[in-house]
Amino acid sequence: MERDAEAVELWTDGACSGNPGPGGWAAILRYGGRERELTGGEPATTNNRMELMAVVEGLRALTRPVPVVVHTDSAYVERAFTDGWLRRWKANGWRTAGKKPVANRDLWEALDEAASNHRVTFRRVDGHRGVELNERADVLAVAARDAAAGGALTPGRQST
Repeated sequence: MERDAEAVELWTDGACSGNPGPGGWAAILRYGGRERELTGGEPATTNNRMELMAVVEGLRALTRPVPVVVHTDSAYVERAFTDGWLRRWKANGWRTAGKKPVANRDLWEALDEAASNHRVTFRRVDGHRGVELNERADVLAVAARDAAAGGALTPGRQST
């Protein structure tokens, strides 16, 4: 793996109109002065699913193992890793501490798989507070949500 100084920055966001409702996600990858934007959406989803999809697709876009710093405004995503929720869910057979099935298990499993190829660090940012790349990811996610609401965007990975 590369040194931490050479980590890929992954800025992510999800957006949903209604919960559930049409949703979009965005991921901005930044490394060595280069950037790549990914977006996608679904006509009927939740905000948490879109937040997860942004990170999953951002990590899947990486072609080799590298250190990655994921910047997210989602406490749901960040705390699953930093507070050990994901590790405990897996150990408990994908059940919460209250013995209920983990919501969005399919995406948590996809994220766990995608993250396993890299050394991933999560950093939570305050949403809608003027952080440039977080604001840009929000604009992209909202555009993807709007496209999904109009039926112009099919679920899955889309490149912008």
